[in-house]
Amino acid sequence: MHDWSFPIPLTMFLALVVFCYVRGWTHLRKAFPRIITLGHMAAFMGGIFSIWVAVASPLAALDDELLTVHMVQHLLLMAVAPPLILLGRPALSLLHGLPKRFVQGIVGPFLRWAPVRQLEKIITRPVFCWIAATMTVIGWHLPTAFALGLHSAAWHEIQHASFLMAGLLFWWPVIRPWPSISRSPQWSLPLYLFLATLPCDALSAFLTFCGRVVYPSYLLAPRSFEISALQDQEWAGVLMWVCITFIYMAPALALTVRILSPAAPPGNSPAVALGPQTVGNELLGATRVEVM
Repeated sequence: MHDWSFPIPLTMFLALVVFCYVRGWTHLRKAFPRIITLGHMAAFMGGIFSIWVAVASPLAALDDELLTVHMVQHLLLMAVAPPLILLGRPALSLLHGLPKRFVQGIVGPFLRWAPVRQLEKIITRPVFCWIAATMTVIGWHLPTAFALGLHSAAWHEIQHASFLMAGLLFWWPVIRPWPSISRSPQWSLPLYLFLATLPCDALSAFLTFCGRVVYPSYLLAPRSFEISALQDQEWAGVLMWVCITFIYMAPALALTVRILSPAAPPGNSPAVALGPQTVGNELLGATRVEVM
């Protein structure tokens, strides 16, 4: 707590994002109460709060002393905040929470711009998302890159931003928030999640069982807690192993059950009558933003 100071700029930015989301959510609820519920807003709020805890709370003041805290930050930014944000259907609320002139004059033309549409098709493919997330995790945990992020404030922020962006990309094919469209069969998603655990499990197993301190900076860090640098590293490895396995395999199991379950008759499915894609087309038509 002595080394922590309240990060006003970041907190204000996150508060502004929340304000725009709530404003748009309120507008949408009046016309389409079923398309974006209180649960969606709660998920989005949880994701934004997870980001604040990871990079702005007193927890962030301990990341250069304990690898376990550093690992908690990475898990929050890559495995907790992104799925919660995407479950909140952010595009719908944010587009209707921003000023209409800004959406019509800047956001709409930008989203309709051909290079942006082409880039969206590339970066939301499951293969690209999987590779981006895996390379981000492995790359930043190489000793040289890790030390760079630990000793440079600028690179530390870049590290945090890359974890968050990689997390959003990774969870995009799984959650498929509007306006994304599935380009792969449903049975591939459990396999996608299972394969994502393998590099994380390999990294966490190495940190847990290698028997030496991989990141020398933690050998020189002040020890405010009764834990050695090697024990700290082992705990960080176990934390990553357990959390990633649970966070990735729980939705994989849920998706598998849904795929194997009998399909509901189309007439009984509310999603057919009032799906996010259908309503989303109407909503963006009102704001003149074309669906990507």
